[in-house]
Amino acid sequence: MKNQYLIDVFEKVKKRNPHEPEFLQAVTEVLESIEPVIDKRPDFVDAGIVERLVEPERQIIFRVPWIDDNGKTQVNRGFRVQFNSAIGPYKGGIRLHPSVYIGIIKFLGFEQIFKNSLTTLPMGAAKGGADFDPKGKSDREIMAFCQSFMTELYKHIGSNSDIPAGDIGTGAREIGYMFGQYKRIRTQFTGVLTGKGLDYGGSYVRTEATGYGLCYFLEEMLRCNGKTLEGKRVIISGSGNVALYAAEKAMQLGATVVALSDSDGYIFDEDGVDLIPLKKLKEVDRARIKDYLRYRPNAKYYDGCDGIWTTVCDIALPCATQNEVDEKIARLLIKNGCIAVAEGANMPCTPEAIKVFLDNGILFGPAKAANAGGVATSGLEMSQNSERRMWSFEKVDERLKEIMIKIFHSCDDAARRYGLEGNYASGANIAAFLKIAEAMKAQGCV
Repeated sequence: MKNQYLIDVFEKVKKRNPHEPEFLQAVTEVLESIEPVIDKRPDFVDAGIVERLVEPERQIIFRVPWIDDNGKTQVNRGFRVQFNSAIGPYKGGIRLHPSVYIGIIKFLGFEQIFKNSLTTLPMGAAKGGADFDPKGKSDREIMAFCQSFMTELYKHIGSNSDIPAGDIGTGAREIGYMFGQYKRIRTQFTGVLTGKGLDYGGSYVRTEATGYGLCYFLEEMLRCNGKTLEGKRVIISGSGNVALYAAEKAMQLGATVVALSDSDGYIFDEDGVDLIPLKKLKEVDRARIKDYLRYRPNAKYYDGCDGIWTTVCDIALPCATQNEVDEKIARLLIKNGCIAVAEGANMPCTPEAIKVFLDNGILFGPAKAANAGGVATSGLEMSQNSERRMWSFEKVDERLKEIMIKIFHSCDDAARRYGLEGNYASGANIAAFLKIAEAMKAQGCV
């Protein structure tokens, strides 16, 4: 950064958040991207837009006590960071994972500001979670934790103030338990959570949304650069919700998905991964990905999830976790013929990796744009809840595709306007920032 205002803002952020590298990384990326905007808009400087943007409106930390199946009391730490409400009520997921701490939640909440802005829907940004690990827990233990978590969280959320959703470790089961406890405490049946079951206010396509949306963004990015998904060889890290449905949609669009992974290792299937047994293993049996070989003995399994990036491919979709693709992996992907990368996880590529992609002409879809399909469909679920209606699968899917195409063009247009053609990462940050900044300026110093 050369702009002294942005340099000074970032120094304050570092001083206030010295032990939160993920948050600092996310802030750095955004500030570097919006530098050409700040150079042209001194009114944003005068209004202190960026100083306010990088500071959450509210940070909530609370104790979550619960009793395990052995009758022993366990204690976790819960979080909700309500980051920005300039364009709508707070909106963002709940992550349940041992790695969760305040810095992770702030990084995710900060990213959510821009992601939600890009969807064109009226949603502010928040994120929450706990350092609780659902793996290996019984359904009763999951329920006990979720009820305790919601007993504190309910004080801070509402259908017109803050609407949480799922994230890593928080699927339909966890959302159901949380929603039941909220309803019990408040004696209200409202759209306070998204990702609900279809029988009690959920939306079609919500399960598929992030993965489907990723591929709709990817398809438009390729199309606008004279390429297509048809016949392309794709690798996808992860095997959770995002990865599975990205694989499904990529196949529907004519690609061949040859590799997926989990935290233990990865599978390679030269003929294309068979999603039917893989979905059963991951969504029903909650098994490890190596068990895929029971159904497809000709496939191969390799220990170590990082090895997936050695696979020759045309397109790579990192859908596992933050910072999984570094500079070394980026160069390896290019060497192996990769022409496009689109992020399904939140911030899965390091800044060094992104620079390698852009410097080498690789089409790159940043997470806050490419994986916005999940929160976009959450927004559509909110609309359906307000109407007391349920739209068809086809209608929601059509709206999702429209939104993802608009998101790509917002990124493309913003990049072109500021002389950064082809840099969709900067374009995404600029397009989202302009909308947020104008709203914050109009509402005064709040």
